Amino acid sequence: MAHNPFEEFDNISEEELVEDQGSGLYEHYRFLVDKGQGQMRIDKYLSMHIVGVSRNRIQQAAEADCILVNDKPVKSNYKIKPLDTISVVMNRPPRELEIIPENIPLDVVYEDEDVMVINKPPGLVVHPGFGNYQGTMVNAIAYRLKDTPEYDAKDPRLGVVHRIDKDTSGLIVAAKNAYAKAHLSEQFFNKTTKRQYIALVWGSVEQDEGRIEGNIGRSLKDRMLMTVFPEGDYGKPAVTHYKVLERLGYVTLVQCRLETGRTHQIRVHMKYIGHTLFNDARYGGNEVLKGTHFAKYKQFVQNCFNICPRQALHAQTLGFVQPRTGEELMFEAPLPEDISMLLDKWRGYISNREI
Repeated sequence: MAHNPFEEFDNISEEELVEDQGSGLYEHYRFLVDKGQGQMRIDKYLSMHIVGVSRNRIQQAAEADCILVNDKPVKSNYKIKPLDTISVVMNRPPRELEIIPENIPLDVVYEDEDVMVINKPPGLVVHPGFGNYQGTMVNAIAYRLKDTPEYDAKDPRLGVVHRIDKDTSGLIVAAKNAYAKAHLSEQFFNKTTKRQYIALVWGSVEQDEGRIEGNIGRSLKDRMLMTVFPEGDYGKPAVTHYKVLERLGYVTLVQCRLETGRTHQIRVHMKYIGHTLFNDARYGGNEVLKGTHFAKYKQFVQNCFNICPRQALHAQTLGFVQPRTGEELMFEAPLPEDISMLLDKWRGYISNREI
């Protein structure tokens, strides 16, 4: 039976729909509207042209910015016009993936009959995708649970409930059965989970704490980037609360608490207020954004990039309600070695300003 990419909209919260693994979006369908086509809502048009897909699923895809007309996302009430080019894109390539169990070490900080909490190292992709069909967290989970009768890695009702970027470290939860996945997905959708991140950002953050609010959506100029749309109805509402933990000269260590869970939310929101994450290559943080022009300082920053060769972002805290018992669970992951070494490097710089 052919894989239907719209199936991923079943049993999944809106915050998961277009989580990015670093490989961009992939086209699953393309239509060129006929010259003689009259105006029609795009959700109705696509439900007529894609076999086995409901109008509701198409509307969900449009809400997730997965329906493009002439390379720009549109909502489900868009009226198609003659010669429009319609694309349906997803964050997974248009092929059914065989999830191969692989004996990849996992740092499991908690496990019971329903859930598994994992402290993900930087560099590990969460879900298979283009260029990463193997060697992912999902492959590792499939191996760990290969003898669990009710676990099927290919079943979308099971597995990871949310995702963090490849180069972000920290806590992530996976569901071992359909009941747990539905219950946890509802918690993420209703924003009742507790998630805090630690980030090192460029610049001296002026306020000791603050709230960042602004819709986040894919950039109209570069689909690989997310951006903030402060006005209008484009993008999805997003709220991040931040608190300064330590001031280190030209960089600041902050704690970020998520109200919502948009793709790249912390990375985009902090850039929006002028404090790009340290060494975040995608958003320009791998340049010297603050500091002096001295060669010695530039070399110091380069050494810092070498110590932590990724965005300095760590999912430190994760809290949720255990689906079956109703118990409130809270977990905290210590800072990984690369970020700890990076902070020590900047502390040394602060105490020795002749650099």
